[in-house]
Amino acid sequence: MPLPGVGEELKQAKEIEDAEKYSFMATVTKAPKKQIQFADDMQEFTKFPTKTGRRSLSRSISQSSTDSYSSAASYTDSSDDEVSPREKQQTNSKGSSNFCVKNIKQAEFGRREIEIAEQEKPLAGAKIVGCTHITAQTAVLIETLCALGAQCRWSACNIYSTQNEVAAALAEAGVAVFAWKGESEDDFWWCIDRCVNMDGWQANMILDDGGDLTHWVYKKYPNVFKKIRGIVEESVTGVHRLYQLSKAGKLCVPAMNVNDSVTKQKFDNLYCCRESILDGLKRTTDVMFGGKQVVVCGYGEVGKGCCAALKALGAIVYITEIDPICALQACMDGFRVVKLNEVIRQVDVVITCTGNKNVVTREHLDRMKNSCIVCNMGHSNTEIDVTSLRTPELTWERVRSQVDHVIWPDGKRVVLLAEGRLLNLSCSTVPTFVLSITATTQALALIELYNAPEGRYKQDVYLLPKKMDEYVASLHLPSFDAHLTELTDDQAKYLGLNKNGPFKPNYYRY
Repeated sequence: MPLPGVGEELKQAKEIEDAEKYSFMATVTKAPKKQIQFADDMQEFTKFPTKTGRRSLSRSISQSSTDSYSSAASYTDSSDDEVSPREKQQTNSKGSSNFCVKNIKQAEFGRREIEIAEQEKPLAGAKIVGCTHITAQTAVLIETLCALGAQCRWSACNIYSTQNEVAAALAEAGVAVFAWKGESEDDFWWCIDRCVNMDGWQANMILDDGGDLTHWVYKKYPNVFKKIRGIVEESVTGVHRLYQLSKAGKLCVPAMNVNDSVTKQKFDNLYCCRESILDGLKRTTDVMFGGKQVVVCGYGEVGKGCCAALKALGAIVYITEIDPICALQACMDGFRVVKLNEVIRQVDVVITCTGNKNVVTREHLDRMKNSCIVCNMGHSNTEIDVTSLRTPELTWERVRSQVDHVIWPDGKRVVLLAEGRLLNLSCSTVPTFVLSITATTQALALIELYNAPEGRYKQDVYLLPKKMDEYVASLHLPSFDAHLTELTDDQAKYLGLNKNGPFKPNYYRY
């Protein structure tokens, strides 16, 4: 099935430009020649390896510089240095004079210097196959990876979250993207297969969101892993799958767990969901939440964000939890912790965010009251047993985009959103700034795995170091005009810290 047309050029450009406006990643795209630098104490994680030919390449750069400038001298004479560029009439090869430089005849040699510099891009030679949400925000990430030297092929990790106009804009820009909003289950796997299976092109890096791409490669193309240098995964579901593979001894390449980095957990999961849960619910149902009874299944970072937003609107919020620590946090935050069976008949809204399966079963759905709203904020569509609703005695009625009424024989209706898939990205949008934080972490993880010398990472799942989280956070602080306090030498010595961080031990919980 082809991508939708690319007719709405202004809409396409505005969505991606708006995303770039608030995204740190855009600054990398705008200036692709500038390499990311880290403090000396991050060298173990970030220092690019010495590759075969790197030393000779350095020599060639030095030699080229000498040759370029000496050769360029043939286009000038001694009097050239005495003439101000402001007094010269110069035009480039396209006939434009809208510039002022020393000598336009040196352009050929300058281009040679630029081409040499491009060889030093941190992702030069990387062939990244990705499976994420395809939105204006992730488009900024994809274009950034391309600007850093990578070749990319992309599919969507959710059949409802793709912005068609953004996918079209990426395709127009030359990115091999296979995605559209409203894919069928068969379409979903077909798109992933097209990304992976291409004659003459083989991926050497994987960027996944949910683990479906990694699963497909293991299932259909296991030989691809012979050239894969690493996997970067950003979701609870995908990370869980990676740890299962590692425990079973089946993980054959290193993997980076981006999901459990602080900048992902606290910002993408907590703060992003705190805002986007209401956006998704309001757009689809137009419900007023003051006084409504809501049960949120799971009080992890996503659950905490959802509960904070609902409580602020005056909703009466219940929590279900399996973890006593999270349950105690919910109690201390003023929520009542219950079993789902205890409140299922009385609640107006049911929200799942556990990453598990069959959290809401057919038995629960049968007992819900009329017009109860059911939705999912976890990555996977397995939390609500939607399959059990596709039976002859129940009638499905599509009332608007991503909103279905499931009607029981007695006339009772349950309002199901996005067919149990991720609510915020299926039914609304998410804040660009928050996704910039996650995208920055993903890009740096890809750079690290791709450039890591052989032997640094084994066939296991790795967490990003604390210093990396701090670095990503520091890049986004200027957006708030925030000013960090600096430790004095005496204070740093007293705390036993490096003045430049990391400031917390790895076991610290924010």
